[in-house]
Amino acid sequence: MNKYELLKRDIKYKAHRVKVYEDTLVRPDGKKVYYDFVENRNGSGVLLVDKDEKLLFVKQYRNSINDYDIEIPAGCAEDFDADSRDVKNQTKEAYNTDDFLKADNPFYKCAIREAQEETGLIPGKLHFVNYILAAAGLFSERTAVYIGTDLEEGSLNRDEDEFIEIIKLSPEEAMDYINMGRINDSKTIIAIQAYMLLRDKIE
Repeated sequence: MNKYELLKRDIKYKAHRVKVYEDTLVRPDGKKVYYDFVENRNGSGVLLVDKDEKLLFVKQYRNSINDYDIEIPAGCAEDFDADSRDVKNQTKEAYNTDDFLKADNPFYKCAIREAQEETGLIPGKLHFVNYILAAAGLFSERTAVYIGTDLEEGSLNRDEDEFIEIIKLSPEEAMDYINMGRINDSKTIIAIQAYMLLRDKIE
């Protein structure tokens, strides 16, 4: 299949966390087209599973929906910012699947860090699920999704603007939350459904 060619990327707006660009591309048929492109930092999310097979979530306010959202602990992997990549290679991933389970990988480190900061628990084992696109038609953001087991006590270290409630659900209750529309976050839904598929294989 013929590819689109990126001719240029012009910045239109820079905010606290995102940059908005207008991309100029040439289609396979030679026609020039324009697309919006939003650059955001990549990150990790981790579904924590305790010894009683309860799944841990964080309930926190999200200004984009002006409401509280139930999610897995997640945050930005600062070591791997979108600014560090060549703009013409946005679709070329820097890592192979196996790399996401290496202790020095920024996504792996991010998952461990966010679990401890938001819940006070440290997963002894991480199981890599997938490296997902936030919104393929618009955002550069990608999120590494993990399942964390063998939880150990750590220390809370939340950001000043994080007011978080910990929610514990059985896997079946979590699926019910999805079906009832009480869990809507995409990375969280992916993590729950992955756990339901893999739970017999995860120690």
